[in-house]
Amino acid sequence: MKVGYVYSPLCLMHSSAGHPEAPQRIEAILQVWQDTGLMEKLVAIEPTPATDEDLLRVHSQKHLNTIESAHRRGGLQIDGDTYMNGYSRQAAYLAAGAAMNAVDAVMTGVVDASFSLMRPPGHHSTRDLAMGFCLFNNIAVAAQHAIEHYNLERVLIMDFDVHHGNGTQDIFYSSPQVFYFSTHRYPFYPGSGHWRDIGADDGAGFNMNVPLPHSVGNEQYARICDDLMYPAMARYQPQLVLVSAGYDAHWADPLGALTLLDATGFAYMTQVLHSIARDYAGGRIALILEGGYNFDALAWSSRASVEALFGSPVEDDPVGAPPREERDISDLIEHLQGVHQLV
Repeated sequence: MKVGYVYSPLCLMHSSAGHPEAPQRIEAILQVWQDTGLMEKLVAIEPTPATDEDLLRVHSQKHLNTIESAHRRGGLQIDGDTYMNGYSRQAAYLAAGAAMNAVDAVMTGVVDASFSLMRPPGHHSTRDLAMGFCLFNNIAVAAQHAIEHYNLERVLIMDFDVHHGNGTQDIFYSSPQVFYFSTHRYPFYPGSGHWRDIGADDGAGFNMNVPLPHSVGNEQYARICDDLMYPAMARYQPQLVLVSAGYDAHWADPLGALTLLDATGFAYMTQVLHSIARDYAGGRIALILEGGYNFDALAWSSRASVEALFGSPVEDDPVGAPPREERDISDLIEHLQGVHQLV
């Protein structure tokens, strides 16, 4: 099993004092991966920046113009959550390109699985708008690149960030070529992700939102994977598995609002996603980093995901176990099974 990672120190230059989406996120990941010997098992993949042509597959010219204008002004606060500095444009182009590089590496057999460790993140960015810490929608750029460059017809994007990936949903809402599956707190930022949102036009039925209350943890997430995601993918049979890997659903995350996952829960989800990739997509899976704002939780949870790709057991979380019992969501799972005709 060969697992690759994509990283450039340029992504650390995108920063704003006191902002939770900080360079220390990546530094913490790299430190834990180094200290545990994980890095020695990985294949380094050199990132290359996306081109305007790559970005225009999923974004509008208006959107690119906004980023360019902000860059020329030396960076600015795009909204209350989303910033740019003098390095942000370059970092954003490289983060989008790195997601494509991660896909290329698995599609061409350089590695069996890959993880893009780049920032800024992407899944909130819509066709026309940067928001929610995100400038370009990295995973959407990568998915559309895979569809067009490798003639794929079916790509799974699974998003386990605690915040709904409104941008990814928006971009592919009418397309059957991408099945967007999201687990997220609801109601919560950015306000989207209702279970009724199942896609439109040719994309109807290819969007599954699992809107979760607070206090949902490892056991219930495992049920979502086993009872909803796997059966849906057995029917869809994706040719590539992409993961919006946001680790802010960890119980210790300051922005996660009492979601109770720990590293073992992230490991299990990754195991199921890898099983889907092996069963239907020739083993091809790429993880693209999204959120995660407790640096220790992010580092250990991302490590757990990579160890799961290797098939290594993850039996505990150095950050600690969730502090309370989790909520049962049987009614929600049964309802979604009915909505998506999985029973």
